[in-house]
Amino acid sequence: MWRPEGPLDVGLALAVHRRGSGDPAWRREGGAAVWRTTRTPDGPATLRVSVRAAEGAVVGVAWGSGADWALDALPAMLGADDDASGFAAAAGVIRDTARRFPGFRIGRSGRVFEALVPAVLEQKVVGREAFRAWRWLLRRYGEPAPGPTPEEMRVFPPPEVWRAVPSWDWHRAGAEAVRARTIVNAARHAGKLEAAAESGQADRLLRALPGIGVWTSAEIRQRAYGDPDAVSVGDYHLPSLVGWALTGEKTDDAGMLELLAPYRGHRHRVARLVELSGLRPPPRGPRMAARDYRSL
Repeated sequence: MWRPEGPLDVGLALAVHRRGSGDPAWRREGGAAVWRTTRTPDGPATLRVSVRAAEGAVVGVAWGSGADWALDALPAMLGADDDASGFAAAAGVIRDTARRFPGFRIGRSGRVFEALVPAVLEQKVVGREAFRAWRWLLRRYGEPAPGPTPEEMRVFPPPEVWRAVPSWDWHRAGAEAVRARTIVNAARHAGKLEAAAESGQADRLLRALPGIGVWTSAEIRQRAYGDPDAVSVGDYHLPSLVGWALTGEKTDDAGMLELLAPYRGHRHRVARLVELSGLRPPPRGPRMAARDYRSL
């Protein structure tokens, strides 16, 4: 049991680790609890997180050889170490959204490679295509989750399993050769990546790997390190969202960075608040279509 200081939205903190509907590593049990699996340094773990509102407490229960590690890491995953000092929301959308979501925190999972695989699968494709690949690969190669999970859940495979996935199964999952090679190569360096002490060091190591650029590194570090400044430059939607929310006009990456410059140190925090605001530019033109490499 953990009693956080100040308001905390547990569901919001854990939602960033969910990869689409039907994610085999993430389930919500009605409105009562969130289940999540993870591969810790001690082995697989299933974590059930619920809230006792009357007591102001978060309750974690875990199963598997990595249970103790997962429970020890739970406060950090929920944002116990999130330092918002120096963040001053300007009047308008950002301040209003921050007040609407007082329990919003940026947590850190501490698992770099576990954040890397889905981030690579999401490169330059629509979400549903990446989520389909993630589901297929976890159901095929993930081991059954320990504990009494509400549905069939799977645990993220270790690096050696990812290195051994054959080309035809990447194809069946819908991941083309470029993303497959990026993941397999990163799996060879997983130990070094996990040993990175802080987000800046991890960024240098990640971007030294073929196939991992600014966007992918940011997406990984947001989740693994809880980096409040790791803005996702190169995102298909984010610049338009930020531009529309802050100026009423769409913009590009350069324009987004200019708008976020006053929030340096908290640019990802502001981008998340923009997403939570619900403000969206009016749709124009065709939506990006999902590709299916399985038929090629």
